[in-house]
Amino acid sequence: MTSKKLKVEAEDEEEQRMDAKSGSDESSDEENDEAYEGDEGITVDFEGRNPIDPDLDGIKQLLGQLFVKAHIDLTELAGVIVAQNYVGSVLKQAYTDADDDEEDEDTDMGDPCQVVFGVTTIINLANKQELASVRQLKKMIFEKAEKYATELVQQQFRDALEGGSKTTGLLLNERFINIPAAVCVPMCENLLSEMERARTKGMPFAFDYYLMFVKYYQQAAAGDKPAEVIYSNDEEEYFIKDSCASFDYSVQKETTTALAGQWQKKDEELQPFRKVLLIEASKLPGIVATIKNLVASVANK
Repeated sequence: MTSKKLKVEAEDEEEQRMDAKSGSDESSDEENDEAYEGDEGITVDFEGRNPIDPDLDGIKQLLGQLFVKAHIDLTELAGVIVAQNYVGSVLKQAYTDADDDEEDEDTDMGDPCQVVFGVTTIINLANKQELASVRQLKKMIFEKAEKYATELVQQQFRDALEGGSKTTGLLLNERFINIPAAVCVPMCENLLSEMERARTKGMPFAFDYYLMFVKYYQQAAAGDKPAEVIYSNDEEEYFIKDSCASFDYSVQKETTTALAGQWQKKDEELQPFRKVLLIEASKLPGIVATIKNLVASVANK
């Protein structure tokens, strides 16, 4: 893929790492002991790149913060993303000439540009249905749907995932918190282009539906004040608006208290949730276009 550089300000990278680590500690086999220090805003150049083998652990970490404590083989799922690197991107810090000079001077030092800050990709769940991770993902969805979704919504998910006549892709749009929604636009545009190119080559990237998980937090209603919803990725509100079916479930019991401690004392405790979406595939280009226009309008103010 062509690298797309994006200059964004990450306001609190320590909080980003804490959010990712709280999920990966519970969902992955290994701990990542790296941590960012400091809470001052910095400007970072990011770019999207094709996933490669060294990205596997970083992708697994991001999956861990989405599917917190879920009984899903995240190593296998991350391996699928790397194996189909002709579709999908990982978000990394952009290289500079200075980075190359430093690497030449000391090749034993860890490369900060290898940290995976985000991943945007699609996995064909019908084509990969024999994988344990896909079976585990579907089992989790149906168990949650049976508990939290209406009969109609349950049937919609069954038709999309097990009906046999529809092809559904798992749409992943995951990144560290505090990385602005602007990065979503080139990542999703690139995904659309790569899927189209793959389809022209006869690859299985034609979908009827996209399955998507959205992370959000809800602040309890207080008096006349309604409950407030805060999305981890702001742009995902527009995926929700164009979804044809959805249900929500709490992950409060699955998350550790470490993340809750990151909120300021003046804030009430926020309850973490996941919203599971079904989106008609034909809607995705329009959703991306809407987000692009909104990002542009904010930038021009």
